[in-house]
Amino acid sequence: MTASQHGIAAVRWRKSSYSNLNGGDCVEVADGLPGAVPVRDSKDPHGPALVFGPDTWSSFVTAVQGGRLTT
Repeated sequence: MTASQHGIAAVRWRKSSYSNLNGGDCVEVADGLPGAVPVRDSKDPHGPALVFGPDTWSSFVTAVQGGRLTT
């Protein structure tokens, strides 16, 4: 689902702690929406956002933190 399908017009975005400090590889996440975790590319703040369910997002974050995903 996209952010617009969730009716997300104005949310507070935060940059991932895993984002690159040099301005690359930046992911932003919006917190506090029941049942939805919107994610977007911070270099394109007016572009699309993907929306994940909380369980799916939690599994992804756990995998990143555990080093189970590679680039």
